[in-house]
Amino acid sequence: MLTHKQLRTQALADSAVKAEFDKLSDEFSLLDEFLKARTSQGLTQAQVAEKIGTTQSAVARMESGSGKHSPSLATLTKYADALGCKLEVRLVRRPREAGNLAGRSNQFSLKQAQISDT
Repeated sequence: MLTHKQLRTQALADSAVKAEFDKLSDEFSLLDEFLKARTSQGLTQAQVAEKIGTTQSAVARMESGSGKHSPSLATLTKYADALGCKLEVRLVRRPREAGNLAGRSNQFSLKQAQISDT
């Protein structure tokens, strides 16, 4: 029987699987940040749900990253606020292919803002 790490390595060796995984990596990174913040504070999904005025199952759906439910920025902001954090949204330019816009920086911040729910 394969370990999770071995299975992941084996699956990501397939270029089609890797391409799909890469498409989802940013979403999973955000979900991981929320989950780490919640668990590091010792909060349950039910406790976060109560703080943001929703149900435990709604928080579970948000944390699962199933793709069936995409929370709004307002919901993500409430979740962050419940954990004593702020949500920052920024755009980062993707690296360009060689020779394309030579001499320009590959990365810049267009906007970094706290999204407020007021």
